[in-house]
Amino acid sequence: MNPATLPGVMVAVASQRTVPDVLRALVDGLAGCPNTVLARVWLLERPPGCAVCRQAGEEPDPRSMHLVASSGRRNDGAPDYHAVDGRFHRFMLGERKIGEVALSGQALLIPGDVAGEQWVAERAWMAEQRVQSLAAQPLVFRGETLGVLALFDRGRLDARAFEWLRVFADYAAVSIANARALEEVEQLKARLEEENVYLRGEVSTALQMGTFVGGSPALLRVLRQVDLVAPTDATVLVMGESGTGKELIARAIHDRSGRRQRAFIKVNCAAVPEGLFESEFFGHVRGAFTGALKDRPGRFELADGGTLFLDEIGDVPLSLQTKLLRVLQDQEFERVGDTRPRRVDARVVAATNRDLRADVESGRFRQDLFYRLCVFPIELPPLRERPEDIAPLALHFVELAARRLGRPLPRVPQRALDELARHDWPGNVRELQHVCERAVILSQDGPIRFPVQPAPRDDRASAPVVVEGGVRSRADLRRLERDNLAAALQRCEGRIYGPRGAAALLGMKPTTLASRLRALGLRGRRA
Repeated sequence: MNPATLPGVMVAVASQRTVPDVLRALVDGLAGCPNTVLARVWLLERPPGCAVCRQAGEEPDPRSMHLVASSGRRNDGAPDYHAVDGRFHRFMLGERKIGEVALSGQALLIPGDVAGEQWVAERAWMAEQRVQSLAAQPLVFRGETLGVLALFDRGRLDARAFEWLRVFADYAAVSIANARALEEVEQLKARLEEENVYLRGEVSTALQMGTFVGGSPALLRVLRQVDLVAPTDATVLVMGESGTGKELIARAIHDRSGRRQRAFIKVNCAAVPEGLFESEFFGHVRGAFTGALKDRPGRFELADGGTLFLDEIGDVPLSLQTKLLRVLQDQEFERVGDTRPRRVDARVVAATNRDLRADVESGRFRQDLFYRLCVFPIELPPLRERPEDIAPLALHFVELAARRLGRPLPRVPQRALDELARHDWPGNVRELQHVCERAVILSQDGPIRFPVQPAPRDDRASAPVVVEGGVRSRADLRRLERDNLAAALQRCEGRIYGPRGAAALLGMKPTTLASRLRALGLRGRRA
């Protein structure tokens, strides 16, 4: 090795911005020096680990070093030795000469006849390539050993050349550390840019969410569940019909948790094209597919430290469910087109309006993923099962709409609220909100009128609806159930519990009967 060539190599290394490029410039530069046989760099890998070892199905000890760059020239002058796998890919700290240099932080120089040393493992190769000297320098940055730089040379290295190699190793350590820092800055910058784009689109929605409105027993039961699970990091599955407020529950869990200072990231799984699911969830690297012009973090990375809300989780393709299960279990994933695993700390709240148990039985949804999501299930009742909340919700939505539209707050008569309470609300809270906004737009001077056609509450006055083949409609079955429960309460003088209660008469659990009575707007007494 000629020390005069090292400044030029340093300049080449300084022009690189990524760790792989720095390492390549480093070993290729040394390999181009006269008499160099082989130049190699081993680094102490930082989490999440070494891609070579992972591809081989191995889990190395975190105290091991891994070969990350290699270059050299054979006897005939041809470049070679670029592979980084093989027998000498990994050394434990203190193992053989390379491991000893890393452990002790002391440089090693064998200035002649390396092949004659007793510890040499590849004596024939050294003799064939006429290796005379071995120099190994620790790569140290701010007191931390990053790895080891080793040089095999056909000449006899003297003290001056060894000192120059020491200077070069220090410079290489700084370059590696700077490239790592720059990569982290670029990753954080890209992540912040994605978060800003995402959050700008979400801020208006978040401002409109407001607080929970209503005081029905069904809603209070859900809120108690939210208060119980929010302080934990447990995965939550929110189930309910469309429009019942599943996203509102997910936001409430996030806002009541220790993650509230970090991002709340939402993914509508039903709106993601099947071919883009993996990129949407886990991100991709530049060149991973046509149109991937730059690295892009996925939703899991954006939610790191915060909460990821997976809406309509039942629409995730079966082919992706295995990878989703892995990131939920191990908090580890890989971007599309990348082999380097990444760790993430994101709390997952999923939501669905489908019967996932039926999807599991039919094979459309993985059973293990279902149980991993359903650590803490929360079921939202539809609006028709909590009629007590319709009036306060309507007043709340009317006030919001009037403020947003710049209209004076209209007067809402009790008669109009009663009409709303008689409506079945198949679209649940979302439908009620849209009806209220439309009513504010249509309102002129005078009381507000809601553009709905309420179903009659006197169910006995309406004829049962029977379609072809004797099949009854859902509304008819609901009327029949209400009539039957009302008759049982009347016969038992309003009692629910006990041997003379309506539950015993109907063959139901008292708690189940009480829940159905609340849902149907009926009242009974405990004893």
